[in-house]
Amino acid sequence: MSEYQYYEFLAVDRPLDARQQAEVRALSTRARITATGFTNEYHWGAFRGDPRRMMERYYDAHLYVANWGTHRMMLRLPRAVLGLDAVERYCVDGGVEAWVFGKHLILDFTSEDEGGDWIDGAEDSLPAIIGVRAELAAGDLRPLYLAWLSAFGAWERDEDAFDYGFEDELEPPVPAGLGSLSAPQRALADFLRLDADLLAVAAEASPPLATDRDDPRELATWIESLPVKEKDRLLARVVRDETAQVRMELLRRFRGAPKAGAESRDGGRTVAELLDGAAERRAERERQAKARRAEEEARRERERAAAREERLAALARDEDAAWERVDKLIFTRKPGEYDAAVDLLVDLRTVAERVARLEEFTRRLTSLRREHSRKPSLMERLDRAGLVDRVRS
Repeated sequence: MSEYQYYEFLAVDRPLDARQQAEVRALSTRARITATGFTNEYHWGAFRGDPRRMMERYYDAHLYVANWGTHRMMLRLPRAVLGLDAVERYCVDGGVEAWVFGKHLILDFTSEDEGGDWIDGAEDSLPAIIGVRAELAAGDLRPLYLAWLSAFGAWERDEDAFDYGFEDELEPPVPAGLGSLSAPQRALADFLRLDADLLAVAAEASPPLATDRDDPRELATWIESLPVKEKDRLLARVVRDETAQVRMELLRRFRGAPKAGAESRDGGRTVAELLDGAAERRAERERQAKARRAEEEARRERERAAAREERLAALARDEDAAWERVDKLIFTRKPGEYDAAVDLLVDLRTVAERVARLEEFTRRLTSLRREHSRKPSLMERLDRAGLVDRVRS
């Protein structure tokens, strides 16, 4: 399979000006570049730019997919809405990284699966995932936990992904609402290949998501209470095309820190306990699925047996008509009709056994074989059905 790499960058809070677009264009002459986006595909070679550097200087989101199994998502947020201290607890070497650059915090989520199948549409995931950026800015840390869980979930695909000392690593605080992910969070979990059973086990310790919404009157009162100088400073930033950043910062300040009970206490389950729980859940689910399949097969077998009994009863009422039907099927000289004829003969033998007329059946079958002995395909089918043994005995 040929090499394939896909790069996409997105400017959310502020579009790139002409100078910035020219700087980005210098890194790739074939990329599709606009004031808000950068997209390029490589079937040979590689991008000359540094995605980390581009996120620091130009863009708010980055998605990367390679056909050797790499999925990467990067997000940039204002430090005023998400600090490094809140993120560090969710960092995992090679899976979840974070760093500060100027007034921004940059998150880097990576999923590797060299032996996995190509996921169709993975390169189109950014529009579905980008919503987690606003969720993080609002204080929802579920995307961070999902990325942390996905990083250690790679251990199930690759036993060499981590040293065994990480088995005793404690999970970070478990955010509320893991059992009811938003659409962007679901898209992020899929992009990072987060196992559904592992997520279900993790969600067992996640409290329900609070349904509180911003009260417009309270928000208006809070805005009125802001000092005039601060309002002037915020308006100046809006004029400088920082509307999105100002909105995120104001809402984050208005809402304050997450309320008590929004996440579980630190020091919960170990990585090993989560992975073992997922394995047990998977085994139980597979056991139940196997039991359902066995039950379904038993039901179908009962239905087949009942249908055959009805068919045998009908044959017993008019065996001569059935033998005529066998003759007509054979004379067509079609393989499919030969099969139908043999099936009918097997049923006729069963009827003969039940009414103690097996000798008559054997005589008629012997005559049939003699009449059609020059049809090797038919003879082979009769032999394979076991009818020949009854005749020769």
